[in-house]
Amino acid sequence: MQIFDRTTKVGDDRAVHFIGDGFEAFDSLNNRKYVLFPGFCDVHVHFREPGFSYKETILSGTRAAAHGGYTAVCTMPNLDPVSDSPEHLRLQRSIIDRDACIRVYPYGAITLGQRGEELSELEALAPDCVAFSDDGRGVQSDALMRRAMERAKALGKIIVAHCEDNRLLRGGYIHDGRYAAAHGHRGICSESEWRQVERDLRLVGETGCAYHVCHVSTKESVQLIRQAKGAGLDVTCETAPHYLLLDEDALQEDGRFKMNPPLRAREDREAVLEGLLDGTVDMIATDHAPHSAREKSRGLEGSAFGIVGLETAFPLLYTGLVKTGVLELGRLAELLTVKPRERFSLPLGNDFSVWDLDSSYEIDPQTFLSMGRATPFAGETVFGKCMLTVCDGKPVYSEERNHG
Repeated sequence: MQIFDRTTKVGDDRAVHFIGDGFEAFDSLNNRKYVLFPGFCDVHVHFREPGFSYKETILSGTRAAAHGGYTAVCTMPNLDPVSDSPEHLRLQRSIIDRDACIRVYPYGAITLGQRGEELSELEALAPDCVAFSDDGRGVQSDALMRRAMERAKALGKIIVAHCEDNRLLRGGYIHDGRYAAAHGHRGICSESEWRQVERDLRLVGETGCAYHVCHVSTKESVQLIRQAKGAGLDVTCETAPHYLLLDEDALQEDGRFKMNPPLRAREDREAVLEGLLDGTVDMIATDHAPHSAREKSRGLEGSAFGIVGLETAFPLLYTGLVKTGVLELGRLAELLTVKPRERFSLPLGNDFSVWDLDSSYEIDPQTFLSMGRATPFAGETVFGKCMLTVCDGKPVYSEERNHG
């Protein structure tokens, strides 16, 4: 697929010249070699507006995305009001139209208020949402999820599932493993995730619904999805950078290490990575989930679930997987650009980002454009600095302008 013209103008005095069939490019102002990628696409972000603008706004979230090389994101519906009706979706869209600097595609909620009791207005939502999800909460009722899948199939929409069986949580807040046992924390068992994946895959087999699993973190989930694909089910899944690069051995007594699902055991991380390499895991999403500093300052037990990730995803993955020889650069680009767009039928357009892969630096949350600062990777040395992001032919991030 031809993505770019040979020369792409990105300002009054700058042009990025495409070289050959690969990713190499150079800046005509200083003739320095950079690497050019199609705009990244994240199908799992939380931009918090309307309702929680003290955590993040559409403006700050899309600026952060552009800083990370993203030109398209799909926003989850856990807002106030929840995106469970055309009226509520229109409110969110009005803010997107006013403030977004990149392409933003909202989800519609599966259930009213994400309470898991009654289906949302799925038929009315379908024309204006990318898919249906109750992310942040698992749909507990088998019968309700079956009805949601049946209606989503009729509407040609994907069910995007946060898989979590509430009966198995037991007040946990980190993985039920070695660290929890050693430090007296209540754990979240892996079964709370994979048991609901198992249930949903059974329902997919019965309804024929297109289905996508959010933030896969356990070895059992990976194997269940691998088997479902082998059986011909219309199933995809995502994982996030932290499940590929970290496990419970990285935990510290700090809220920036708390997310849902939690960092699992080493064997889970290895299984998720194996699933990424063999194609079971289809794409990488960030689950960018900003909170206020106060909400993340209460340790592992008291802090809110969620970390930010849009501005660190590519450098972390490039440093941790590509430079170590685990993953080829072209394959990483595919996981961040082609695969999410293919699954969710999202256009690319004239979108790209330009990176200096030789630039190394320490991750400093104070430089983030996101309002959120909580990341377990603070202080990590990474390679890869985004120099420029272009969406719809227009510069939406410039290193010189924003951090120069």
